[in-house]
Parts: sequence; C-alpha cells; structure tokens
Amino acid sequence: MTPESALQELRARMGAVNLRVLEALLEYYQVARMIGQEKDRLHLPHFDPRREAEMLSEILEANAASPARLPDDMLARIFKEIFKNSTEFMGVQQRKTLRVHRSSGAGDHVIELPHGRIGRSGGAEAAIIAGPCSVESREQLLKTATPLREAGVRFLRGGAFKPRSSPYSFQGLEEEGLILLREVADELGMDVITEVLSVKDVDLVARYADVLQVGTRNMANFSLLKVLGSLHKPILLKRGMCATMEETILAAEYIASGGNADILLCERGIRTFETWTRNTLDLAAVALFKQETTLPVVVDVSHALGRKDLVAPMAFAALAAGADAVMFECHCHPAAALSDADQQLDMEQALTLVRHIRDCDACIPSSMK
Repeated sequence: MTPESALQELRARMGAVNLRVLEALLEYYQVARMIGQEKDRLHLPHFDPRREAEMLSEILEANAASPARLPDDMLARIFKEIFKNSTEFMGVQQRKTLRVHRSSGAGDHVIELPHGRIGRSGGAEAAIIAGPCSVESREQLLKTATPLREAGVRFLRGGAFKPRSSPYSFQGLEEEGLILLREVADELGMDVITEVLSVKDVDLVARYADVLQVGTRNMANFSLLKVLGSLHKPILLKRGMCATMEETILAAEYIASGGNADILLCERGIRTFETWTRNTLDLAAVALFKQETTLPVVVDVSHALGRKDLVAPMAFAALAAGADAVMFECHCHPAAALSDADQQLDMEQALTLVRHIRDCDACIPSSMK
C-alpha cells in the first residue's frame, strides 16, 4: 500500500468516526433537552456545577482505564466545552417555549393607550416618555408637563412612591402624588406611567396609572410580577441593575404567564466598574430584546447615564439600536428637585431633546424600526 492510499484509508476511517461522534452528540443533546425540560418543571437552574464535576470525574476515570488513554487536561477541555454548550442549548430550548419569545414570522407587539401607542410596528414614530423623577406638587407637575404636551409628548412619567437608597431621602407623596399625576394628565391629555413598589400597592397604583412601572430593584420581586400578570394594564419592566438579558426576559415571562401580554422591556443601564456614568447603557440588550421577543423596548437615558450632557447622543444611539421609546427625566426647576437633581433636564433642555429625538427618529430607515 502506498503512503497516499494509506492516508486515504485513514481519512475514510476518520470520516466514519466523525459520523459516530455526530450520532452520539445528537443523542447527547436530545437527552440534554429532556433534562432541561424536567429542570424547568422543577424550577431548577440549568447549570449544575456539582453534577458537571461528577460527570467529568467519571469520564477521567474511564479514560485512565483505557489503553488508548488521552491526556486528562485535553479531555477535560473537550468535555467542559460540550457541557457548556449543552447548558446553553437547554436555555435556547426554554426560550422557544416562552410566551414572550419571538416565534418565526411573529410581528411586534404594540401597546395601545388612551392617548397614544408604544411600538414602532409598521414604521410608526418612536414614543417619548418624560416627566419629573418625583411628583412634588401640582404646580411643579403642571409646569413640567404642560410644555412637554405642547411639544407632542403624550406619556407622562413621575414617581409617587420612591425607592431610595437612604431611608432619610424623599420617599414620594404616595397616593397624593398619584392623584396629582392623574389630574394633570387628564387635564393635558396624557397617559400616566408610574412605579409600583409592592404587592399591597398594586390596586392603588392601578387606580390612577395607565402603565405600571416595575423598577430595577423589583425586577426579581416575583410575587409582585405574578400579581401584575393578572392585571389588565400594561407593565413597564425595568431591567435589574445587575441582571442578565435572559433574567430580564424570564422576569417578563412571569408577567406574561399570568395572562398579561402588555409588557414593555426597559433598558436602564447596568452596574459595571465604570465611574464616569451612573450606569453603563447596554444598547446590545436593546437589539437582542427586539430579536428574542416581540415586546416594545424602552430606553431610560436618564438613569442609565446619571448626567445631562450625554442624553442626546445616547437617545439617538438607542433609536438606531431599535428602541421603540426613549424615556428621560426633566423638571421645571432641577436645582430645587427633591430627588435626582443632577440628572434631570430643565425644560429648555427637555424640549431641545424632544426635537432631537424626532429628528433622529426620522433618519432611521423604516426597515430598522
């Protein structure tokens, strides 16, 4: 046998081995899919480091007994990669079963509200959500909301219940703030978006709000999410400041599984080692949320940045990434604001930003909306 024919024979043997490896991998991933389904039913995490260590130990023990033994470190690298990919495969299969998952050919979900819609299906314009961090008084709210409405903004944000890091900071006007939000919004023809902090406050907030917001600290408050799932009002779900994209989508699934499909996902920045901005605005999440779900995506540029000088370029970037709405904070007198004074725009800056968002939105090709 010539060297060339020997090589061809070995290549043929390698091809046959490849097919056997493929057959084994197909069976392996079929079993991984079934394990993932059982873990989902039991509410167990897909990744189990203890079980992975046990399997690797069994493999290395069998390798040690084989006459064709491979180096342990090489074999460990191979199987750790297989384990890693099988865990990712379980997650992909799980996402395909979610109510919020974008199935093939599914259109974008649009939130219809009394005074407007949020969702750019069909090339619609991006929505703008604006207002003060906290509701402080009727005069403050009117002076802030009136110029916004005159500029075409239809969605009024404002906090009546404020989750603050310090117990001594302003906590909000609570029901009095909700009443003021509703009165001013009705007077101007706007929809109210405001935060609910706990299960006991859901009915109260729902009485006044058009959209209930779940803040970053409550994204993993599953008791609250389950209650909101039974509500017949849209929910704006903010991504947790340390949450992954998958965790955010699963939090939305808690709401959807209760029967409420009117959910807006909000990217508001995540905590990183960066100190020049309050958080790090993750625009990849915007594109991925649009790719993985049918839900409208809102970008909160104020909380993401914590500074005023970057809101305009990042609002444009958010729209280019596919955001359906931009949310920001503004105040008729920011220096006197009772919360987040440094990041709230004054009304001149706010109206300039509204015009900027409109101009930028007009530049986005309809195929990207």
